[in-house]
Amino acid sequence: MTPSPPPPPGHCTPDDHRLHRRLFLKGLAASGTTALGSFGGLFTHPAFAEAARRAQKNCLLLWLCGAPSQFETWDPKPGRPTSGPFGSIRTSVPGVHFSSLMPRCAGIAHHLNVVRCMHTKQSEHLQAINLLTRGNPDRAGFTRPTLGAALSAALERAESRIPPFILLDPNPEGNEFKEYKASDLTGWLGPEHAPVRLGGSFTQLGRAADSLSDDLEARDALRKFFARTYQAGRLSPAAAAQNAAFEKVKGLTAHADLFDLAKLPEKDRARYGPGTFGLHSLMARNLVEQGAPFVMVANGMPWDNHVFQHEIHQMLVPELDRVLHCLITDLQERGLLDHTLVIAMGEFGRTPWLNASRGRDHYPNAWSLMMTGAGLKRGVVVGATDPDGVDPDGRSFNEQNLFATIFTALGLDPHAEYHLPGFPTFHRVEDRAAPITELLA
Repeated sequence: MTPSPPPPPGHCTPDDHRLHRRLFLKGLAASGTTALGSFGGLFTHPAFAEAARRAQKNCLLLWLCGAPSQFETWDPKPGRPTSGPFGSIRTSVPGVHFSSLMPRCAGIAHHLNVVRCMHTKQSEHLQAINLLTRGNPDRAGFTRPTLGAALSAALERAESRIPPFILLDPNPEGNEFKEYKASDLTGWLGPEHAPVRLGGSFTQLGRAADSLSDDLEARDALRKFFARTYQAGRLSPAAAAQNAAFEKVKGLTAHADLFDLAKLPEKDRARYGPGTFGLHSLMARNLVEQGAPFVMVANGMPWDNHVFQHEIHQMLVPELDRVLHCLITDLQERGLLDHTLVIAMGEFGRTPWLNASRGRDHYPNAWSLMMTGAGLKRGVVVGATDPDGVDPDGRSFNEQNLFATIFTALGLDPHAEYHLPGFPTFHRVEDRAAPITELLA
């Protein structure tokens, strides 16, 4: 059978990252550049490891499941009929105001960027989450990778045993993510790029107390032998995925302490607050510091306030304000913010008007999000809404513009191609959608 022609230069296939990594390792071994003993040893050399850590890019997504109100966070409308009772406060960026519920974020606004003119088309949670975690509309018959899976494939590091896609979710049985299986999250990239999920019932890490290290290593070596023999004999993608999953679990158990909430520093736990959202955000900070490429922190569905909007936001927004302040200032002080992209968003916004139950309903027409770090400019507010927040005032951006910005900030080509044998060409971001240029340094 005649082999398929290679893709044009600059285009990628789902296997490219693994292939290039193998060739790189093979080349180093052949050229003798691993004089420190092994390539793995090269990354444990303190000077090299520190330089590599500071050069890499990471992404930390705070997913505000259920969708917060833009009026009570990033785009207040004091004195207008659509405003709530909380008013607005000045920030550290001249002329920019946040909700009065966010005094800490107001004080570090010069480190943040806010997009106030998001305009998307899905108004129901599952469909909107699907859209805003994949960055492109559905294409019939195909499951597109989520952002976490795409970044797992693009940013995974050969030297790291920390999983490249980590999902921290305190209530995985009680929000829209319960609908997703691993294959739903990874699409055509395969199960090796599925997330490690922690929270709720997904909490058990480590090995049995009576397990002996030598025995476990012997069993693992035997498993590897049979699995690789099977894979080599049949060229089986399923076997390759299973092997990758075993390696992921092995790396995860080796770093089990990083996922133990009780072992987080006591002073930090006090600052971030006792709630699981704060503690998971602190855990995410530690994971990024240890080299995790992508960490997603979800927080159940508390933002879906169809009743008593003002009372519930009065409880939720101060926690978000505290957590974001701690996270951004910690990353900045540790020298991590320059290469860590931090995003805080839900799947849409809330209506400018209140319903009969004094709640705000779903509203994708005009909403806000925050993103900063990874070389983006700081202290930028992009776009605006009309005086009552009903529509964007001029330009608007959709999920494709957002994802183009994310990939560009992380040093990735947003329009790189995926080539699936026998199927149409896909891109990381379709339609040649442009990034939000005002945010790019």
